[in-house]
Amino acid sequence: MNVTRLLLGLTSLLTAALLAQQPSPSADRDRQELTRLEQVWNQAHERGDAEPLAALWSDDLEVTVPRMPVLKRADALSVAKSGRMKFLRYQTSDLLIRTYGDAAVVTGRLQRSRSMNGKQIDDDWRFTKVYIRQNDAWRVVAFHASEAAQP
Repeated sequence: MNVTRLLLGLTSLLTAALLAQQPSPSADRDRQELTRLEQVWNQAHERGDAEPLAALWSDDLEVTVPRMPVLKRADALSVAKSGRMKFLRYQTSDLLIRTYGDAAVVTGRLQRSRSMNGKQIDDDWRFTKVYIRQNDAWRVVAFHASEAAQP
């Protein structure tokens, strides 16, 4: 009888552990939405379309990228609307999306090619985006990129 109780107890513990590892349906939906928003971000940059970015960026957005001053939302929108920088490629990979209630962190690799003043510039960065949920929608509050390590 003690062996039966022990086996039942172990089975219950293993079942609970497996269930605890399963993401909740809301966490799955959040990750799917954040994945979609990452595509919106990339496509908006490639198309030079500032409107989707304006909808995605929080009022207190801060952008920190190599060789540029820190940009607030208004500055970043000004750059996006100006057309001074044309993206030929804007591709992310190695995405890791983590949610923490009404906050999320997305990390990955960004490879982009841009044209400025007739010159092509290629960037290979690692990035971090911080999202918060505002009025039932995810908004980016911080974007930080740094040069990716080269092999």
